[in-house]
Amino acid sequence: MNLLIRAEFRRLLATRMWGGLLLAAAALGGGMFGAMALAGPENFDPPMPGLDTEAGLRAILGILGYTAFVPAAAGALAVTSEHRHHTAAVTFLFAPRRGRVLAAKLATYAVVGLAYGLVLAGTAAVALFAVAAARGVPLGLPATTVLALLGRIAVAMVVYLLLGAGVGALVHHQIGALCVVTGYLYVGEPVLMMVPGVNTLYPILPGGATAALTDFTYVADAISAELGSGAVHLLPPAAGALLLTAYAVAASAIAVLLPLRRDVT
Repeated sequence: MNLLIRAEFRRLLATRMWGGLLLAAAALGGGMFGAMALAGPENFDPPMPGLDTEAGLRAILGILGYTAFVPAAAGALAVTSEHRHHTAAVTFLFAPRRGRVLAAKLATYAVVGLAYGLVLAGTAAVALFAVAAARGVPLGLPATTVLALLGRIAVAMVVYLLLGAGVGALVHHQIGALCVVTGYLYVGEPVLMMVPGVNTLYPILPGGATAALTDFTYVADAISAELGSGAVHLLPPAAGALLLTAYAVAASAIAVLLPLRRDVT
């Protein structure tokens, strides 16, 4: 395992993707999120509560969690690139135990995901506090609570990178894996949430687990109000994190159970 993990790190560090991924985290956290905070949620269309309210601050932090498709896509690309460039055969001939190879990949990507999440959350924290001070707006939550929520968002990014890696291990085709990751998050799940009755499953879906982890209920509450249904009761944050991890592990486990000959062609 140590050799596999070290080899995986060396392979990742030899690519340009991960430097770009960290730059993307800084751009999303310090750039996009900072611009939203500077503009003020009350000036959005439709308007949202301001940063000086708890609801507004939680909502804008939750929007940051919606950028989880970036690490998910990166995780999927990292795994599927081996199949695209036909290096998977060498990998599995060197280490024929498929489960051990995928476990090494997940361990490596967990560290990369943590780096991404910390950069995203750290730059977002700097941008938020700087904008609040510049605008003279008191934040609607204590600084410790804001940092705790940003920490949860960082954890969500770690899990989504692992989830993307699990999907990539299962699908293999780059475009297919990206379509599964982004299509489900931004098309499939929102459609399911609009179906009366089916939306009650939202708490146990990946999006609902993410909302529980990041404490972002704005979208779920808005859809519940539109459908005239009761408020959605999300899982506790820790349960949301465990459920998201379970989805990633399940995708990887299914990939392990597929015939090895599909990799060595």
